[in-house]
Amino acid sequence: MEVILEPVTQSNMETYMNVGIQSYKEHYLHLWERGDPTPYISRSFTEAVVSSDLENPNLKHFLVKVGESVAGIVKLVLHCPLDEHAAEQALLAQKIYLLKAHSGKGLGKQVLGLIEEYARTLGKKIVWLDTMQKGGPIKFYLKNGFVIKKESELEIPNAIPEEKPMWVLTKQL
Repeated sequence: MEVILEPVTQSNMETYMNVGIQSYKEHYLHLWERGDPTPYISRSFTEAVVSSDLENPNLKHFLVKVGESVAGIVKLVLHCPLDEHAAEQALLAQKIYLLKAHSGKGLGKQVLGLIEEYARTLGKKIVWLDTMQKGGPIKFYLKNGFVIKKESELEIPNAIPEEKPMWVLTKQL
């Protein structure tokens, strides 16, 4: 079935927020003290935050759709410098969240392909992202052509200290 990235607008923003919250809770509760992701959710998936993001031309939000079903979300920062790469050269894939029901079916690989294709249309040289040092996502990204560039850290209050280490990954286009 065809996978598409459908742009988020005011009319489908609530779906974006709901799917974002659900997919985040399905995969990342272990990062938070008492399993409470409120510090992250309040910075990412409120109407005020998403509405403001939608007005920013440097940010693009998408629903990941498989046929008529919404399978996840994507948030991109179109012009985001990284070390020696100027903003014009680099696209940050800030959020790639898939609902658990759609995980493990090859959808993530297809979504990465769509993000890379989008980045190429913008003339980007690299796509980059942050991922947790622990867990399955790092293996997934490495298998799909990303390389570890450097360490980083989750900088949101109430994250469990041993879960904060992250990697910055890049993929040349």
